[in-house]
Amino acid sequence: MSIAPRWAALAAATTALIAVTATGCSSSDSKKSDAKSSPSASAAAPGGTTAAIPVGAGPQSSYTAQKQPAPGTCHYQYTADKQPLPDPKCTPGATNPKVTQATLKDTICKSGYTATIRPPVGVTNKEKTANAESYGYKGSPRDAEYDHLISLQLGGDPNDPRNLWVEPPSPGHKDGAGPNNPKDVVETKLKTAICSGKTDLVKAQQAIAHDWTTALNTLGIKDSGKAPAKGVKETKDADDE
Repeated sequence: MSIAPRWAALAAATTALIAVTATGCSSSDSKKSDAKSSPSASAAAPGGTTAAIPVGAGPQSSYTAQKQPAPGTCHYQYTADKQPLPDPKCTPGATNPKVTQATLKDTICKSGYTATIRPPVGVTNKEKTANAESYGYKGSPRDAEYDHLISLQLGGDPNDPRNLWVEPPSPGHKDGAGPNNPKDVVETKLKTAICSGKTDLVKAQQAIAHDWTTALNTLGIKDSGKAPAKGVKETKDADDE
């Protein structure tokens, strides 16, 4: 074979080798680029974790009326049987940082604790009026409860606006009779379960904040629906009216 053909064959082989090498690098670089630009599985998965409940400022030596959401920006939700629920964007709940699983005996499981941290009516009445406008509540103020979504006896923050809403009366309520909401009884049952070690504080807070009508079932707490046994008084931790 002459020199010219040998040189041509060598050049062709070299060209082919360069092409293969370039292709390999391009593929590798592409994979690296894809890996960097693609979100991880955990980040891409929607609703993978439960959102943490906000933590409020806790009990104060002196309370002041807190600013409420703008008028008409909050919207009630209702269960299938017409029980009222708050707007989770306006009222997601807020916890009292002083109440933890480790401090239960000195806080919510201690008789009379909630009375020591409750804001005065002079403050909550102003907030209630403004919050009624936030939710567009048109009923009688006397029939609506200015309610702690996570009640004080469940470690809810006393005066964080994220934990308070004007709760309209439940179905079957008699006009002019004042607040009489079954949510209060659910809260007391949850507190009893917490203080007796039958459920965890945080789980109870999450359940009541999500939907007070299903909180007992969510935690597996039996609700017979029967009145308390004779001689046993089931008190309510009523909020400011």
